[in-house]
Amino acid sequence: MKFLVDIHAHTIASTHAYSTVHDYLCVAKAKGIKLFAITDHGPDMADAPHFWHFVNMRVLPRIVDGVGVLRGIEANIKNEHGEIDFFGDYLQELDIVLAGFHEPVFPPSTKEVHTTALINCIESGNVDIITHPGNPAYPIDIKRVACAAAKHNVALEINNSSFLTSRKGSTCNCIEIANAVKAAGGLLVMGSDSHVAFSLGEFEKAIEVIETVEFPIERLLNRSPEALLSFLTARGHKSLDEYSVLIE
Repeated sequence: MKFLVDIHAHTIASTHAYSTVHDYLCVAKAKGIKLFAITDHGPDMADAPHFWHFVNMRVLPRIVDGVGVLRGIEANIKNEHGEIDFFGDYLQELDIVLAGFHEPVFPPSTKEVHTTALINCIESGNVDIITHPGNPAYPIDIKRVACAAAKHNVALEINNSSFLTSRKGSTCNCIEIANAVKAAGGLLVMGSDSHVAFSLGEFEKAIEVIETVEFPIERLLNRSPEALLSFLTARGHKSLDEYSVLIE
């Protein structure tokens, strides 16, 4: 099965990334990708775009040459309370909200602190997807996090770049996460975590994890634009009807 939906991509607005929105659209079109999300780092990251960058994403067209573009963020989890660096009514203006741990904002602590922070973030209702929860720098109680995510309809990400260019040592954790989410009845999503457009929609290593645990395809949000859009609608995101042209 080919997966034509990607929920995690960074543009040059996050200055350690190297591609523009136009670059991503060209690659998406060439690869046949139907829907992807622009998710630059939240403003507490040292080289992240300003808060206004996310407020002004309303200027982005939702469909360009048959490719859907979701307006999103990869927010930073700031503390043990699970707070993130984007807030209030502004969250409702975005189509998709990702959040994860990043060392410059939340230095690694203990397993209990990480677990508490993730569960509080999940329970806040502000975040749709937890990014790279298998990061070995942030050990967590995987079963507790998977159960909380399933209960609150939050997806956990299997991050393809964690097996390639960053967060080395994630594989065993990601397999355990996939198994725990499977057992808890929750949702997974694969993200390329692209920092350059060429890797958009590339999930080779993440697919290996999904296949290893025989994760049910009906609970993998990348399986179709409709699956992801239905999830986001259920999460309370509005104005997604413009993407209906992507649903077969």
